[in-house]
Amino acid sequence: MKQEQFLDVIDRDAAQRRFHQHLQLAPLGEECIALADALGRTLARDVEAAVDAPSFDRSNLDGFAVLAADTYGADEEHPVKLKLAAEVITTGMQPNSEVGGAADSAAISIATGAMLPRGADAIVMVEHAEVEAGFVLVRKPVAPGRGVAYAGSDIAAGEALLRRGERLTSRETGALAAIGQHQVYVWRRPKVAIFSTGDEVIPPDQPMRPGFVFDSNARILADAVTEIGGQPLAMGIVRDDEAEIERGVRAALEAADIVLLSGGTSKGPGDLCQQVVERLGVPGVVVHGVALKPGKPICLAVVGEKPVVVLPGFPTSAVFTFHEFVAPVLRHYAGLMAESRQTARAQLAVKANSEIGRREHLLVGLVEASDPNTNDAPAATPEAPKKLAAFPMGKSSGSVTAFSRADGFIVIDRHREIIEAGEMVDVQLIGGALQLADLVVIGSHCVGLDILLSHLQLQGFRSKLLAVGSSAGLEAARRGECDIAGLHLFDPETQTYNQPFLTPELKLIPGYRRLQGLLHRADDARFAAKNEKPEQIVRRLAQTDNCMMINRNPGSGTRIVIDRLLAGAQPPGYSVQPRSHNAVAAAIVQSRADWGVAIQSVAERSQLGFIPLTEEQYDFVAPRSRWNRPAVAAFRRLLEDPAIRAELAVRGLRNANARRNRC
Repeated sequence: MKQEQFLDVIDRDAAQRRFHQHLQLAPLGEECIALADALGRTLARDVEAAVDAPSFDRSNLDGFAVLAADTYGADEEHPVKLKLAAEVITTGMQPNSEVGGAADSAAISIATGAMLPRGADAIVMVEHAEVEAGFVLVRKPVAPGRGVAYAGSDIAAGEALLRRGERLTSRETGALAAIGQHQVYVWRRPKVAIFSTGDEVIPPDQPMRPGFVFDSNARILADAVTEIGGQPLAMGIVRDDEAEIERGVRAALEAADIVLLSGGTSKGPGDLCQQVVERLGVPGVVVHGVALKPGKPICLAVVGEKPVVVLPGFPTSAVFTFHEFVAPVLRHYAGLMAESRQTARAQLAVKANSEIGRREHLLVGLVEASDPNTNDAPAATPEAPKKLAAFPMGKSSGSVTAFSRADGFIVIDRHREIIEAGEMVDVQLIGGALQLADLVVIGSHCVGLDILLSHLQLQGFRSKLLAVGSSAGLEAARRGECDIAGLHLFDPETQTYNQPFLTPELKLIPGYRRLQGLLHRADDARFAAKNEKPEQIVRRLAQTDNCMMINRNPGSGTRIVIDRLLAGAQPPGYSVQPRSHNAVAAAIVQSRADWGVAIQSVAERSQLGFIPLTEEQYDFVAPRSRWNRPAVAAFRRLLEDPAIRAELAVRGLRNANARRNRC
């Protein structure tokens, strides 16, 4: 193959320069459309007002049109008496009377939005006057211009209302309608053809099968294209067949301005997309591999003058590389101004390791940090902004949720290997301005916690959950980086849960009891009842040939239970350490493991066998400084609500106020 020169990974900025030098980075042309179709489009021409707005001097109040000087000196005890004209000026009519005219009228009744009569320069509110025998008694003086909108005071004829490059929202379309603009010139929307490639990819409406993945990239990319002002063309899923890929890309080049494929960017023998694109036209592939994490294997090509980009298949990698390399080109084609990404300064909560040689985009969640020993700090001001802590999301480029749940990312230079905990970092925000959650929960995950946070959402409280394990959650609460931490930590000395780990700056919120047990496939005869104690079962399994376990992550309460039962043994699978109960169940269902430890409700949902090991206490702790925050108080009330308790009980999560079992 002749793509050897593209196997050298190059710097991100060099890759972008090489890509751009083959493109015409300009709008694709303008079109005139009806105002009714203009929402979300980008103006191609400045818009000047053809008429004044308002087009006449207009009353902003119900009252009486007067000459302001005639009202001077009026008060409640000494009202000014003005002669009232017989005419009543309403909207949509042109006045026949005038103030101080031939009829010598000093006041004319007028409605909101009606045309101001000749001679008047102010409006007396109806509340400040009363009519008496053909006269108006004015009890409060007015200044010239009071209650009047003069012609052209909003916008004057010939004045620029909107400028090209502006994205039309409802505010702009309303302004255009106000000046009678029923058509506008906008830039043509770039058409972007989107393929997903791979034999393992299936549409979301099909049932899941082992070894397959749902096509999430097509949806993510299509909506990202729409957000930027493009028009996505869904081209479907293309199998790993060279001829099929070539037919699809050739058709897309005829129909679209940009062609995107996701998947098939690795440099192995199965990389069909790059091989196909390379022979479709010149200059062909200009970059294959960028020193970027996630997104190293991206392939940037140009056929004729049209960009063809093969994005990585993993969702987070695909999204990042789209925004790094495709979005800037799409913005140029759509006539949009360059994106100005907002940043926030934050303290890294935990140490982050990176790979030398690749610029890394590390996704983080942002939380407001405070001193756990003091009351809540006053609201942030420009002089004293909120103190933020950044938590790495801890998920791979294959994660479909990391990008959606992250607040932003930090850029780690390709020459840097470690960022220490406590170091200040710049976080580039995703999705515009930062919106901090009303309730930040860090610690162990539980299905009961999901139920509680769902109810809080219905009450109008936005929450953020970072599932990092009980120990890490406890430390975050001690540092004042969360409102609540979920934990189930067992203390062997006192034979109790959670309470012994509290420090003076923390308060306990009693949660519920839940049953931890050993999960296995229901038809596995090795797990038939043998009248054994929990520790005997686990130790027997640890010595059973070809019996694969699945562990939990260090620092989690479940991992502590597992290690205590294993008593130092490390059976096959011990090093596989997922971060959730559900991941344990999935591994057993798919026969990647034979047993693991998780809570009963997860076993039941996955239709797995369950051998009870221990009933544990799952509680919450909150910094005293945050105890009375509205969201924390609402969370505590939920746990006291009998209806919520009943809902938790259905999931096997029983009231914490009952007698606490010891392990």
